[in-house]
Amino acid sequence: MSASPDTPRVLCIAGSPRRHGNSERLLDALIAGVEGAGGHAIRLVAKDAGVNVCLGCNACSKNGRCIQQDGMDAVMAELDAADAVVVASPVFFATVPAVLKTLLDRCQPYWVRRYILKEPRPATKRPGAVLLVGGGGDPFGTACALNPIKSVFAVLSVSADEVLEVVGPDKPGDILDVPDTLERAEAVGRGLVESVRSVR
Repeated sequence: MSASPDTPRVLCIAGSPRRHGNSERLLDALIAGVEGAGGHAIRLVAKDAGVNVCLGCNACSKNGRCIQQDGMDAVMAELDAADAVVVASPVFFATVPAVLKTLLDRCQPYWVRRYILKEPRPATKRPGAVLLVGGGGDPFGTACALNPIKSVFAVLSVSADEVLEVVGPDKPGDILDVPDTLERAEAVGRGLVESVRSVR
């Protein structure tokens, strides 16, 4: 059953190369919050999206479109249609996994449209959230994982006000042993739907 056009659409990007690990379980909880609040959650799994690496060719600087025709076309359609955007990711060597970084890099046409082609910016930012799960022990923490996502969010005119960082869970399922974490993620999901409705 398709969602009503008035139903808040929340694009939920699962950035891990491993399905149903700790970061995606956190995303599951957020999705439950979105749907419980009457929103429509669209799950997009980065590793299954069929997105090739950015070639760094700068062809998009001419018209704001990538010369590659692959899964990124569908990703961009979802990004454009979303009322809110969420990225969930594990932290690998202080940053995001390659499958997610590939998707982020392919958002270069949005950067071109804003800074080269000077297309008008939306009057208000869309709500957004970032969910990060790191095993801990890395002296560089999670900032190098958070900043690339926030950078892309800025180009997409998506707010990064909601950031949930969980340090400690490592083995699959460890997130279940962190008190209140899933409840916090569910609350973020509800809040995104409420934020979308408040700006309409």
